[in-house]
Amino acid sequence: MISSYIALTKPKIIVLLLITALGGLFLASGGFPDLMITTAVLVGGSLAAGGANSLNHFWDRDIDVKMKRTTNRPVASGSVAPAKALIFGIILNLIAFGLLYYYANLLSAVLTLSATLFYIFVYTMFLKRITSQNIVIGGAAGSIPPMVGWAAVTGNILDPAPLFLFLIVFFWTPPHFWALSLILKDDYANAGIPMLPVVSGVPATKTQIFVYTWILLALLVATVYFVEELGIIFGISAIVLSAGFIGSTWLLKRRDSIELAMPIYLYSMAYLALLFVVMVVESFISG
Repeated sequence: MISSYIALTKPKIIVLLLITALGGLFLASGGFPDLMITTAVLVGGSLAAGGANSLNHFWDRDIDVKMKRTTNRPVASGSVAPAKALIFGIILNLIAFGLLYYYANLLSAVLTLSATLFYIFVYTMFLKRITSQNIVIGGAAGSIPPMVGWAAVTGNILDPAPLFLFLIVFFWTPPHFWALSLILKDDYANAGIPMLPVVSGVPATKTQIFVYTWILLALLVATVYFVEELGIIFGISAIVLSAGFIGSTWLLKRRDSIELAMPIYLYSMAYLALLFVVMVVESFISG
């Protein structure tokens, strides 16, 4: 039973969100952030993300039973009752809000809650089911953690840094998720989910993935220019990592098969994690 509730939170997804939050924390602090604030952001962020994922299981149970990839999820398989998943998700988010409000500040708590609300009410309940651009807009929810890290330290987000951190994750999300959706195209079609490969086809999806990697590179260059906390180390790392991303998506686009989709999906996760790890490193060096 405990393992089922852990599965509700999708822990593997949470790890990447926490890495981006750490980037915001360290960048705002110019080095190692306050331990209490860091703990609040990591624990609160984990609880909120886990709660949001639990609510996603509750709402998407009708879809999950139709897809091979998701039929074994706790609610879809019947190991956790829908009502219990709903209550569990709400409780986790309430605890997360309280932790962040008490140990960090109100802004970080509100931002975290807004990510959950956007993910559930805008993406899960609405966009996911009606438009092939679902993940483009819906990606805003997963882009908030680095802003939370920044806000927890500074108490505001009126600075170029949190905006660019948000945009990096926001524009990373479509190529990352579309690579996976190429593999799961038939699953999404069976469930009636209008993911881009289902609606526009595989070639168009490959092109969009490739285009977004170039947008990411341009955004990262702009980040180095506008965010004074970042410099040559991040700039060089961003270019090298993006070259690998662009090159692999170009090969995907050129080939008729989708055999590179899974390597690109995995690389995209390492790509985002490494970008934010470099932010942490540079915050120490420059600080």
